[in-house]
Amino acid sequence: MADAKVIPFDDDRSRSGGAPRSARRRSGAGPAVGTAALSALPGQLDTAPVQEAVQGDGEPVEGTQDEVRRGGWDRRIAGGLAFLRRRVTGDYEVDEFGYDKELTDQVLMSMLRPLYEKYFRVEVKGIENIPSDGGALVVANHSGTLPLDGLMLQVAVHDTHPAGRHLRLLAADLVFMLPVVNELARKAGHTLACAEDAERLLRQGQVVGVMPEGFKGIGKPFGERYKLQRFGRGGFVSTALRAGVPIVPCSIVGAEEIYPMIGNAKTLARVLGVPYFPITPTFPWLGPLGALPLPTKWTIQFGEPIPTEGYPVEAAEDPMLMFNLTDQVREQIQHTLYKLLVQRRSVFF
Repeated sequence: MADAKVIPFDDDRSRSGGAPRSARRRSGAGPAVGTAALSALPGQLDTAPVQEAVQGDGEPVEGTQDEVRRGGWDRRIAGGLAFLRRRVTGDYEVDEFGYDKELTDQVLMSMLRPLYEKYFRVEVKGIENIPSDGGALVVANHSGTLPLDGLMLQVAVHDTHPAGRHLRLLAADLVFMLPVVNELARKAGHTLACAEDAERLLRQGQVVGVMPEGFKGIGKPFGERYKLQRFGRGGFVSTALRAGVPIVPCSIVGAEEIYPMIGNAKTLARVLGVPYFPITPTFPWLGPLGALPLPTKWTIQFGEPIPTEGYPVEAAEDPMLMFNLTDQVREQIQHTLYKLLVQRRSVFF
């Protein structure tokens, strides 16, 4: 079987992972869900009247704590049933890339959040460096054998940005060749890593994420951890220049150690048609249990944005400028990685 083919980010050819989808039907707004946190004072009777502000109409609701609790659960159940009804009837929207905002917010993010908050205990720094509106290109290092760093980065932007922004990740074509993964990736807002799609998203005012190291970064040996690989030919810089959006360098510490890659079964990788087949201290020796990532402590830091709007239109075709800006982004990410590594107390705490 042939090796998986990775489309360079600065490749001008159009996307291949399936035709874009047009928006479907109208969006059905479900009942608003939200309850105020309530706690009884010691010795306070559960029948004491309390008030709760309901997000749906803003009117306070009076009743006992038990009644308020039951009302909160009733609204959650009603919201869940309304969500299921919209999925069954098709009364929801996806954009031209297949992104399903409602499904991402209510289901996919909820599934990833325990991994983000409890397992990897991700700490986010510098989130204010992502603008509150307009397009921005987040450029991050890539590591970890499996692309969990991209998913955790998506949750970090979704959950910690004051404006509640969503990160649209650019992914290799291998992602869109895998059954089930292809569909979930598109619904989560991922799209093929090509310049055409990236520029369209940026001009729409989206926050776009790219990891220029690609498979070279995610599949590197454990002995080369936190050493950035080549950033390609600077296609992401050219796209940012054409769209006139800032480049936000991002450094991720913690992902390198979740699957310490001590070997690569290249022959098996060629047979399976994948870029590499990792061998770790636990995989494949422990079977499915060996696929469990180690519970490392993560830090994600967003650096100072690098502006691009001051450059002339023809700057996007200047190879020297692209080289200099690419090197500037890479050096900023690498320097921040070293700084975070010095500051952390332990791999796991």
